[in-house]
Amino acid sequence: MGERTENEAGEALPPRRILVTGGAGFLGSHLCERLVRDGHDVVSADNYFTGRKDNLAALFGKPRFEALRHDVTFPLYVEVDEIYNLACPASPVHYQFDPVQTTKTSVVGAINMLGLAKRTKAKVLQASTSEVYGDPDVHPQTEEYRGNVNPLGPRACYDEGKRCAETLFFDYHRQHATRIKVVRIFNTYGPRMHPSDGRVVSNFIIQALRGEDVTIYGDGSQTRAFCYVDDMIEGFVRMMQTPEGTTGPVNLGNPHEITVRELAERIIALAGRRARIVHRPLPADDPMQRCPDIGLARRLLGWEPAVPLELGLERTLSYFDRFLTGAAHERAQG
Repeated sequence: MGERTENEAGEALPPRRILVTGGAGFLGSHLCERLVRDGHDVVSADNYFTGRKDNLAALFGKPRFEALRHDVTFPLYVEVDEIYNLACPASPVHYQFDPVQTTKTSVVGAINMLGLAKRTKAKVLQASTSEVYGDPDVHPQTEEYRGNVNPLGPRACYDEGKRCAETLFFDYHRQHATRIKVVRIFNTYGPRMHPSDGRVVSNFIIQALRGEDVTIYGDGSQTRAFCYVDDMIEGFVRMMQTPEGTTGPVNLGNPHEITVRELAERIIALAGRRARIVHRPLPADDPMQRCPDIGLARRLLGWEPAVPLELGLERTLSYFDRFLTGAAHERAQG
């Protein structure tokens, strides 16, 4: 992590000016920190719908970092060498709150960032998602799989918005020779996850730390594969550094599955609290299996997850323990 950037000949490259949309979000803030640490000038653009300024606290005041309040559904005029397009609510709780705006963020935001890349001749990376595969009937999912998506369901604003964004990226590449990179993100966790994003890791951790019932939707036999945030950011950076013509899409995620019930049991044990598991009905279109085939990432990027689940969960638990303690202190102070 944090190594200098080199070209294919192994020569150090000069610092680049890099835009990160959604830079105050969970993944965006970690990416901004990594890029600043690597010596680049970084601009974060975020409308703070789900992103939080606190996520960027360590960067404020650093000469190589600046933050803009900006919604990607409006054009942005900056001079940059690279763009990481991460802007979009990424959890069902948030993207279903305003589904029309979610679709606009994915589609219009992609058009605006591709237009900026076309004008500045910047490389642009699209943070797509495993949700493009829908409720898959192929397991594990390879990049060639075209998906099983319900275009009319409550998750479609995100699923179809991201699918359309991928279409736009490849059409700009074919029509305008825009330098694109596309990654498909599978379940990722770690410090700075939004505390109310409704995802299983953050839900289970907060409930366990509070000594509340831990809620599982369905019977808990559905499987997920969890990638720690530092590993995911490493995948982003490596993808951006691939040679011209390497566009993706490339799956980034952890190929080792775990049932939701086993995840809940591990988190309860790590939290050291007495907590009871309770079951609720499974939400509409919630996939029973989600697991990446990362063979392409291994071949193209030399990448695979390195942080074990137990270690990643410990770090995430520590973060949320501090977060909840700080929130309680603020309430006590009035």
